[in-house]
Amino acid sequence: MTNQTAILSTKTLSPIQKQELVKANIQLIEADFIKTETAFFEIKNLNKNLIFTSQNAVLSILQHPKIVELKQKNVFCVGLKTKELLNENGFIVEAYTGFAEDLAKIITLVYSDESFTFFSGNLRKDTLPEMLTENEITFNEIKVYDTTLTPHKITDKVDGILFFSPSAVTSYLKKNTLGNEKLFCIGNTTADGLRAVLSETKIKNIKTAYQPSIENVIEQVIEYYT
Repeated sequence: MTNQTAILSTKTLSPIQKQELVKANIQLIEADFIKTETAFFEIKNLNKNLIFTSQNAVLSILQHPKIVELKQKNVFCVGLKTKELLNENGFIVEAYTGFAEDLAKIITLVYSDESFTFFSGNLRKDTLPEMLTENEITFNEIKVYDTTLTPHKITDKVDGILFFSPSAVTSYLKKNTLGNEKLFCIGNTTADGLRAVLSETKIKNIKTAYQPSIENVIEQVIEYYT
């Protein structure tokens, strides 16, 4: 009889997501290593187009009194789930990609004469704004949510760890170290966060999802262990 595979998710999964792991006979340990909250913000100096790189930013602006005005704008976003959330709430998504770098490339190549307002969080990565600045794209930025690190000490031994953001990587490492666990990442930016702290011999332990979604990370886990 073999020991059951155990994995740690650095965010709480939905019942449906958990069920997929149960069916694969994988034991789940989970804890939220980051917390997000809507920040106080003013919406002013809006440009012609809007950019969202996370569902958290969308959820924040949905509560704003100027939401009707915002829905008149064309939207560019990162992530299928972000696009679906926008569509469900009456926004017109002009273009979306899986990664911020790809979105910046599309804007630079096809929409360089347009102007943009980027709704972001306090711990957002520099990739998109830096690329827009380098290519002289007109944009401004409004911070609409805050991410707070919520580290937990994990005493259980696990075979794999699921990371869904660079912030979760930072939070995890505040109270834990990385050993020989297989590290499953939702995207390249998260994987880069791990590479920055791993030795060359351990970088091979990283597995990045084909598509940047929680469901695809879970698929990668099941594929790897079964």
